Amino acid sequence: MIENSIKCLCGSDEHYALCCQPFHQNTKNPLTAALLMRSRFTAYAMKNEEYLLQTWDISKRPKEINFAKETAEWTKLEILKTKKGEEKDSKGIVEFKAYYTQDNQDYVMSEISRFKKTAGRWVYLDGIVKSVIKAGQETNQGKNAPCSCGSGKKYKRCCGK
Repeated sequence: MIENSIKCLCGSDEHYALCCQPFHQNTKNPLTAALLMRSRFTAYAMKNEEYLLQTWDISKRPKEINFAKETAEWTKLEILKTKKGEEKDSKGIVEFKAYYTQDNQDYVMSEISRFKKTAGRWVYLDGIVKSVIKAGQETNQGKNAPCSCGSGKKYKRCCGK
């Protein structure tokens, strides 16, 4: 577990206790789609299945997240742009890059995620992975890159189906 004095993994430059922890403990709700994205990234990095499932739209939510097979270590989130997703909106899009290490290799996954507001709370609807590349490479490996879920399969044969 991340200590309260440690910077939050979401990239906000805030301490975890003042950033994503209140969301994870259900004492506060993210007011924007981007804040929900940040808190979900941190929850994913911390393997917080309960929070991830709770903030996933019920129509798209999996029954469980199998972290036992997860070999990726999520290290950094970079929000590239947002479309809507503010407090007064009912839906929003967040484009981001998520950095991770798997099998001693650094990767960058680019994704566009959709969010919607349900009963006054933001939830994750779904996302489209644009690319997965080895960090530092100019060439985009896209669907032929290792899947970020840790299955050992290519993205196109796993989560990219």
